[in-house]
Amino acid sequence: QVQLVESGGALVQPGGSLRLSCVSSGNSFSGSTMGWYRQIPEKGREFVAHISASGITKYADSVKGRFTISRENAKKVVYLEMNQLKPEDTAVYYCTNLVFGDWGQGTQVTVSS
Repeated sequence: QVQLVESGGALVQPGGSLRLSCVSSGNSFSGSTMGWYRQIPEKGREFVAHISASGITKYADSVKGRFTISRENAKKVVYLEMNQLKPEDTAVYYCTNLVFGDWGQGTQVTVSS
């Protein structure tokens, strides 16, 4: 089983930036598509971005142009760089291995003045 540990969530003002990190255990990272999802209370978990093993990325329309997903296979880390943050970006952000279906515990991002 793959363990995923997210970090980097914080309280930030609108227009600010954050970088989330997700560290993976195990040997499956480099061959897996990795993703970021987010969940708002009383709503379902929604797709944010994913990056394939070869580095192909895809983004939700709501974050396109503001968020960037990247990965470092040697460190088994996937990042989510978030810029121009808006209050509607407030959520718990989860990292997932889309091949094996593992999820991290989540990290809280709050965008508020």
